[in-house]
Amino acid sequence: MSTKYKIGNQDKRYFVSFAVVHWIDLFVRPGYVHVMLDSWQYCRRHKGLETYGWCIMSSHVHMIIGTVKNDMPDILRDMKRHTSQQLRQAIQTHPQESRREWMLWMMERAGRKNSQNTGFQLWQQDNHPIECTTHAILHQKLDYLHQNPVVAGLVEPPQDCLYSSARNYYGLLALLDVTLIDPLLV
Repeated sequence: MSTKYKIGNQDKRYFVSFAVVHWIDLFVRPGYVHVMLDSWQYCRRHKGLETYGWCIMSSHVHMIIGTVKNDMPDILRDMKRHTSQQLRQAIQTHPQESRREWMLWMMERAGRKNSQNTGFQLWQQDNHPIECTTHAILHQKLDYLHQNPVVAGLVEPPQDCLYSSARNYYGLLALLDVTLIDPLLV
């Protein structure tokens, strides 16, 4: 595998993206989104995860992250493992989940086809980390993740997206605290 998409320098910020297998629209239910948010809060408190920007779309997640404690690959691995287990359980027990059997079947099928799993896979394998080597790249990635819901037609101004750090950057009440990259960036 190419080293182009690996986290090398722990002192840098990285833009990461990860998607649900087969791009399944999983995050259409608030309870599933909160599994992610709870995991990120835990990683911030206990593993040293720094979150500068984030956006949860229906089938994938974008983040700009750094670390002050644990290695980022370890944080991402543990977070994906934990959320995979938690989301699987949430899907199995959600009383209104009409797509339960289909989603679990697709995730089990993906897990059987991947020798790195034990019969279940919620997340695609890669995080596609991109080191934010310059201020311009950092701002471009932040703008990209905040504009994702706008481009998808979900909201008009980015700050209207509840599942995004755009709210933090516009001074609005947000679901997750972030470290602002540049308070003047809007």
